[in-house]
Amino acid sequence: MTLKIYNTMSGAKEEFVPLVPDTVTMYVCGPTVYNLAHIGNARPVVVFDTLFRLLQTQYGNVTYARNITDVDDKIIAAAKEGDRSIESVTDEYTAKYREDMAELNALPPSLEPHATHNIDAMIDLTSTLIEKGHAYESEGHVLFAVDSMEDYGKLSNRSLDDMLAGARVQVADYKRHPGDFVLWKPADAADPGWDSPWGRGRPGWHLECSAMIRAHLGETIDIHGGGRDLIFPHHENEIAQSRCAHGGDYVNYWMHNAYLDIDGEKMSKSLGNFRTVRDLLQSYRGEVLRFALLSAHYRSPLNFSVELLEQAQSNLDSFYGTLREVADIELDVDVPLADEPFYQALNDDLNTPLAIAELHALAKQLNKASAEDKPQLKARIIAAGNLLGILGQDPEEWLQGDAADDAISAEEIEALIQERVDAKANRDFARADEIRDSLLAQGVVLEDSRDGTQWKRG
Repeated sequence: MTLKIYNTMSGAKEEFVPLVPDTVTMYVCGPTVYNLAHIGNARPVVVFDTLFRLLQTQYGNVTYARNITDVDDKIIAAAKEGDRSIESVTDEYTAKYREDMAELNALPPSLEPHATHNIDAMIDLTSTLIEKGHAYESEGHVLFAVDSMEDYGKLSNRSLDDMLAGARVQVADYKRHPGDFVLWKPADAADPGWDSPWGRGRPGWHLECSAMIRAHLGETIDIHGGGRDLIFPHHENEIAQSRCAHGGDYVNYWMHNAYLDIDGEKMSKSLGNFRTVRDLLQSYRGEVLRFALLSAHYRSPLNFSVELLEQAQSNLDSFYGTLREVADIELDVDVPLADEPFYQALNDDLNTPLAIAELHALAKQLNKASAEDKPQLKARIIAAGNLLGILGQDPEEWLQGDAADDAISAEEIEALIQERVDAKANRDFARADEIRDSLLAQGVVLEDSRDGTQWKRG
């Protein structure tokens, strides 16, 4: 099976061929840990976690790195505002980020390099750029000279003048060109800083990913991912630093997920629609959030809404309901993935909507299948779920668990179901209907079949 990836650099879908046979290196820009992750931050996590799962089915050695930015102006501001140490802020929000992403069924990355653990690599990269004439020191700052790179702007496919016209560029006296960006900046005595050939300071944001990729993955990697908002200036500047310092291509395949809106509007604190993952987890299970994020192709804009979440909940309930019907079937069946339509969909530039459609088709087949065909169909559904990061929970627990503190208990539900059975046996159909309606009003749905009555929380 050939994996095809849309490469932002070429603007086309390309066959994926790793630099080293049976080995893949992938780096995705991670969080700046000064606050809780919002749902927009979660989209690249879910997208590239799904790609990570897919790659592991084809290659024996897949290294997935996702960095932690733990030194930044926003972190310093948050620490000062809360009268806290930098470390307490970064430790708290790094831990909460990991917890929230785990709730979305995201696998831990292979590597999680922290910016503050790689300062020496950043200093070395900056020194190399100065030596090669691509950077200069000015008033305690070290800046990259954008006009020293002939094809600066190739990733975003815009000229330097065009990029500057559409961006907020800090024009400072110490810059030779308005587009020059900071590699190293001086640090106040009260702020975090490290000794360097240019005085005590700290790295610019763009520098860290280039340095950490080279330190942990090599001078050229297979895949670099992130949100579309990072194309310029962040990823453009990564390319400039790395290629001017060390040559080579730096990254073979650039992948970017599209934006996420809330109810049709851009998410922002000023609009009051800023939704953190942790806040959403109070109302929806992480698997519901994940399914919602996968419901659109990663390169398509996604409108995140209550309707989308309710649809995701309904779809998952339906899948788990199908699996509950075959819960007693033991799985001892091989699934040749290359033959599976859902697998082929994922190999076509991670087409998750089509993969989900194929999963629905499998569930429909299972619901109508003969006893001898059910084990294979169940195994195929589980295999699809594993790749998408869903359907890994016990169906009964999914459908009956996670009740609110004041909700009717499972024991009370079972007792009422038995009372309803007795009422039907006594031909007291009014009482049987009354019990069904009462449970439905409390969010409990009864499902009658020849084998008895099952229930789920709506």
